[in-house]
Amino acid sequence: MTKIKTDIEIASKADLKPIKSILKKINVPDKPFAFSPMGRHIAKINFEFINKLKRNKDGKLILVTAISPTPAGEGKTTTSVGLSDGINKIGKKSIVCLREPSLGPSFGMKGGAAGGGYAQVVPMEQINLHFTGDFHAITSAHNLLSALIDNHIYWGNRLNIDEKRIVWKRVVDMNDRALRFININTKGVAKDFLREDGFDITVASEIMAIFCLANNIKDLEDRIGNITIAYSKNNKPILAKDLNAQGSMTVLLKEALRPNITQTLEHNPAIIHGGPFANIAHGCNSVIATKTALKLSEFVVTEAGFGADLGAEKFINIKCRKSNIVPSCVVLVATVRALKMHGGIEKKDLKYENIHALKKGMVNLERHIDNIKKFGLEPIVAINHFVLDTNKEIETIKEFCKKLNVEVSISTHWSDGGKGAKDLAKKVIRICGRSNKKKFKYLYHEKLPLWNKIEKIAKEIYRAKKISASNEVKKEIKNFENIGYGDLPVCIAKTQYSFTVDPKIKGAPTGHEIPIREVRLSSGAKFIVVVCGSIMTMPGLPRVPAADKIRLNKKGETEGLF
Repeated sequence: MTKIKTDIEIASKADLKPIKSILKKINVPDKPFAFSPMGRHIAKINFEFINKLKRNKDGKLILVTAISPTPAGEGKTTTSVGLSDGINKIGKKSIVCLREPSLGPSFGMKGGAAGGGYAQVVPMEQINLHFTGDFHAITSAHNLLSALIDNHIYWGNRLNIDEKRIVWKRVVDMNDRALRFININTKGVAKDFLREDGFDITVASEIMAIFCLANNIKDLEDRIGNITIAYSKNNKPILAKDLNAQGSMTVLLKEALRPNITQTLEHNPAIIHGGPFANIAHGCNSVIATKTALKLSEFVVTEAGFGADLGAEKFINIKCRKSNIVPSCVVLVATVRALKMHGGIEKKDLKYENIHALKKGMVNLERHIDNIKKFGLEPIVAINHFVLDTNKEIETIKEFCKKLNVEVSISTHWSDGGKGAKDLAKKVIRICGRSNKKKFKYLYHEKLPLWNKIEKIAKEIYRAKKISASNEVKKEIKNFENIGYGDLPVCIAKTQYSFTVDPKIKGAPTGHEIPIREVRLSSGAKFIVVVCGSIMTMPGLPRVPAADKIRLNKKGETEGLF
């Protein structure tokens, strides 16, 4: 039996083209004003060039999302890359627009997030590790603000900050559960001055959210200045600009804000920029990256994190609302394996044909299809094909989608690259051609009270019976409205594995309760974070982390990074 190559083995053998030749494909001139090389195969697109693109016509935006994730894997990023390669393969111009991977999952659950098989972005190793340093810049800018807060308190606390009501934590780009709760000393060595603080992971940082929603440097600085960092002892909100923090923080971020461009294995352009998680943040790459890509290409393929109930919902209600972009088509990625898991099958038994479990699990697919249609968008189901999928299983999904009047495509991009996604590409382009932006709609109106916005998502997207919260949380929500933030959209932080807050409940449950544990004001990013159930904004590593298998071999090459 032929040994199946790992993702990094495939990527390491890739014949990468110089980045200027990739940029030439999308009419980016080989001039200093247009881009800055970051080595031979990566570049940052400069704002001087981006500003010259304003008169260009926008291409069509294709959103890739998925069913509720399972340990079996769905392959959303892989499908995004494969689809973009497929569109280029049939003679159209396409750019794939992705999020940057975080070191937390790279060394934790995933081991990498640059696609897979023959549908990858490269250089895979650099992308999965330090890349161009964007995440380090975001981490530094965030923690600079933390340092400025504590320094202000140390030197007399002119703003009268209530140390018990500081709402700005620290961040680090790694899953480190030991840092969730820490004690810090802001006034000296005496233990009497200890206060409780904590860390979130960088991808949950409001700086990351602002970074991904800002339209330009000025917008970035303004948003940073409007971050709520604490409350005074007389209950007045204290903003980052009250500490004059926005200027220095913007300086740390100015180079990072330029979009990164690299290539797929088939030498097609890929823009990779920003990376908030969708289970704890808004789950989309940067607005600057997406809008730049739309000015450079006929089609832009982008993804939203995790399942459509989290990623796609936030992409639409937050990113689209704030940036005035609208997808022309939504690709819903599913696998036979994952659907069988939603039907109750254990991972070890997925290699066996099981039509009963498949049919049972397809309720999850149907739920996501129905949710996408709520936004006035047309979905297409992309079956990410695995070798052990049987013809009968594939036909069962096709019949199911036909009954729902939804197009479906079997895509073999993992093994065949763009060639294996040609059918998907043709169908997606056809859907884009008949899309009608007038049908597009948000789930809720911005004037709806915050509690009702949360309730609407819970009931219509998660199919919950009700939401619940302590009196303290309800009071905090009401306070956000009283100080002028009632018009903001809401960003639900919840387990990605289920429509409930229990990750073990698969399929398409109904009638459950969504308990709100905490709410956070992101006044710079301009949304309210709603933390539900036991979800953590600082994840931990699994029992056996991916880091266990990542190492350098005798040749100095990285192994184990999927």
